[in-house]
Amino acid sequence: MVESSRARVLLVEDDGELVEMLSTLLDEEGYEVDAARDGQRALHLALTRRYDVLVVDRGLPAIEGLDLVERLRSRAVTTPVLVLSALAKPADRVAGLDAGAEDYLGKPFDVDELLARLRALRRRHLEAADVLPVNGGQLEVLTRQVLREGEAPVRLSERECAMLTVLARNPKRMFSRRDLLALAFTEDGSEAGSEAVVDTYVHYLRRKLGRRIVATVHGRGYQLGRP
Repeated sequence: MVESSRARVLLVEDDGELVEMLSTLLDEEGYEVDAARDGQRALHLALTRRYDVLVVDRGLPAIEGLDLVERLRSRAVTTPVLVLSALAKPADRVAGLDAGAEDYLGKPFDVDELLARLRALRRRHLEAADVLPVNGGQLEVLTRQVLREGEAPVRLSERECAMLTVLARNPKRMFSRRDLLALAFTEDGSEAGSEAVVDTYVHYLRRKLGRRIVATVHGRGYQLGRP
């Protein structure tokens, strides 16, 4: 899988000056930053691109911040979310966490604390995602092995593992071929070739792990298969 080694952040904030300041700060800290000024744009980006963490304001145009988080969680997007908002009373924090955010930081905020919280979110998310359930077994992402009780481990190639990881991290989501091309082979799909390569690697996964490992959504794309 060809992708940037930098962690990717989606910054959802409608204050232009704050977007510029945070984008510069995060870039200097080694993050690759995408910014969305409204909730609708943020929803589109979060559903079609891979991010390591989301930083979300609450008072957003189009889709309010907590509504955005709830919509992402309802679509099985598990990317960790830090809500960054001027609404910082205890009841506001509770509402943010109940909506599905992992952390909540009030404005004004300390820059060092923000960065520390982002590091902690990423660390916990990566630790939790090292082993993913897949169709009666589990995928060990780091070793690129699928383990099933009573069976020998199945070793995957880098691209096979990348595709299965994308599907397993969003088990209820249907991915188009274009989505999988971008997420499993490159950041934007520009160097991965035609979308037919997705069908090829689905075939490889099924050959190694059985036909039910990847389910076909006819006329639309693929999703993780069910046992």
